[in-house]
Amino acid sequence: MPSLKDLRNRIASVKSTQKITKAMQMVAVSKLRRAQSAVEAARPYAERVEAVLTNLASASQDGQGPRLLAGSGSSQTHLLVVCTGERGLCGAFNTAIVRLARDKAAALAAEGKTVKIICVGKKGYDQLRRTHEKQILELIDLRAVRTITYETAKPIAEKVIALFDSGEFDVCTLFYSRFRSVISQIPTAQQLIPPELGETQTEKEISYDYEPDEAEILTQLLPQALTVRVYRALLENAASFFGAQMSAMDNATRNAGDMVTKYTLRYNRTRQAMITKELIEIISGAEAL
Repeated sequence: MPSLKDLRNRIASVKSTQKITKAMQMVAVSKLRRAQSAVEAARPYAERVEAVLTNLASASQDGQGPRLLAGSGSSQTHLLVVCTGERGLCGAFNTAIVRLARDKAAALAAEGKTVKIICVGKKGYDQLRRTHEKQILELIDLRAVRTITYETAKPIAEKVIALFDSGEFDVCTLFYSRFRSVISQIPTAQQLIPPELGETQTEKEISYDYEPDEAEILTQLLPQALTVRVYRALLENAASFFGAQMSAMDNATRNAGDMVTKYTLRYNRTRQAMITKELIEIISGAEAL
């Protein structure tokens, strides 16, 4: 049985941890507000780019589209771009994304496909290298990046395009966590090359005539659209990370409070038992005299 001193030390230690988790929760709340605002501001532009790309692609479905749209004509080699956080203490946020990527890699390997991986984020790299170290091409570290901007996503998109142009892969899939709410983050897989396009406009909607032709516009628009997708994924990931961290630190703070209550009760019972024992010894000694 631990002594009173041990219990006092445990209570003090848990209280110190509780202060740290509470502080981290408040920091996550502050950063979540900015990250959520950035996501909400970027979504309309990203959705409009997707709509324009879809309309252009539907108008040029004659087999003459750019390679970024039509693909390489094969699906043998797959590149998985796995975006995770740079830090932990965020519950199952990073693990959920990595699990989705591992399931995809396992399914492709079962089909006899070749899998290559680019990790954006140290935590995802640390988990994936345990089972897929030989398949990881590169780790893109964003720990020095304080604010996610379009320029942050541009080098990642350029690297993916360069690998595709050199014939390193046929299909590219992006993995990230889509932010729904503070308590809900959805691990998402989005195909970048060839891009997954939504439904085309109906006849009731306005049709457009493009100058120059659709193929030339797509040649310039596709790399930008790919960068926008990566940029949006990084923003969604940032908001999801702070939401998950806020929830995790809130749970940790509550658990620490429960532990303090438990140890305090145990401390009081042990102290009372020791006092009672000492009184019994004094009374017994007095009666013996």
